Amino acid sequence: MGYTGKKPLLVVYISAIFTICSLYAAQPIQPVFQQEFSLTKLQALLFTTLMMAPLGVAPLFYGYLLEAISAKTLVRGAILVLGGLEILFSLAGNYWSLLLIRGIQGVMIPAILTSLMSYISYTSKQENVQHSIAVYIAATIMGGFLGRFLSGVCTDLFGWRFFFFVLGVVLLFDYLLLGCLEKNVKLKYQRPDLQQVMALLQDGRFRWLFPAIFCIFFVFSALMNFLPFELKKINPTFRETGIGFLYLGYSMGVLVSVNTRRILRYCKNEPDAIMTGIGIFFLGTIVFSVESYPVMFAGMFIFCFGFFMAHSLLSGFVNKLAKDNKALANGIYISSYYMGGTLGSFLPGYFFVYYGWKIFLFVLLLVLAAAMFLTFRVRGAVDISPPSL
Repeated sequence: MGYTGKKPLLVVYISAIFTICSLYAAQPIQPVFQQEFSLTKLQALLFTTLMMAPLGVAPLFYGYLLEAISAKTLVRGAILVLGGLEILFSLAGNYWSLLLIRGIQGVMIPAILTSLMSYISYTSKQENVQHSIAVYIAATIMGGFLGRFLSGVCTDLFGWRFFFFVLGVVLLFDYLLLGCLEKNVKLKYQRPDLQQVMALLQDGRFRWLFPAIFCIFFVFSALMNFLPFELKKINPTFRETGIGFLYLGYSMGVLVSVNTRRILRYCKNEPDAIMTGIGIFFLGTIVFSVESYPVMFAGMFIFCFGFFMAHSLLSGFVNKLAKDNKALANGIYISSYYMGGTLGSFLPGYFFVYYGWKIFLFVLLLVLAAAMFLTFRVRGAVDISPPSL
């Protein structure tokens, strides 16, 4: 059933790293854009928001395009465009040009990620699919950290344009590497059916699960996006390298992803494990109220551990519950996730700009409290029994 060699999968993982790097590269240096182009904080935030927004609708509506195109053709074309736009981004001279480029890039990223996931599912042997997907998720986590960290370091050393130019060149090279993929792998995609969507949402379990993941990524995206501005407020001379290094806590996602079974074994069932993750996430958010870089650096590890614990367990729980309609359930889950991230990257800015960091964090804690309540309702809607490990 398709080619199962290791080299194509390695290229897929590398492509995932570069793509996620592109998604988050602007996040830690948004204060730099604000200063250079005389922007408001909210205008600067759009560099990340526009990249993330298409991911909120792509899992449900991209199927009409993707069904007819092979994974290799689609991912190579999208990577080529993404790389070329990164180079153009590094050369652009005004805010609106930069924003337009980021918006177009945001349309490319869902096509790339969907293609990569499809390729992994199609070409991996059945007994290896779960492991291959786990490695893919670890690659996206690595890309999230490297994109933030390297853009911060390169901005300090060479200016912000250097990293985006190099990333563009690397993506063009990745386009060549992707030539090793099998040609005839078609995306296995399910078009959205309104009746099926409504039936799924009327299920008491999913009715609470999808809003819960919306709330969780809303908070994560909000803090990650506004943190660089707060660090600059605490110390205007703070360098971008330090901001990028703060995201090292993101690596906790890898630790969580390889210990999911142990976490479930300890917590006895999925809802209790998810609520434990949200509780840790809540604690990590509180730590950020101490406006000190060393404390925030430590808090990032707690914050990320709680987020990835809740996220990874919710994802697995959705797949466990959706026995007959996994594709649709996963599509709605991913849409809920990125819609939360898109709105979280922008809307809480009102509280940050007009009421300050503490009120901003208080609002995020309220959203996490809602996530805890929603998960508790899920607990009451399912049969609580030890998960099969």
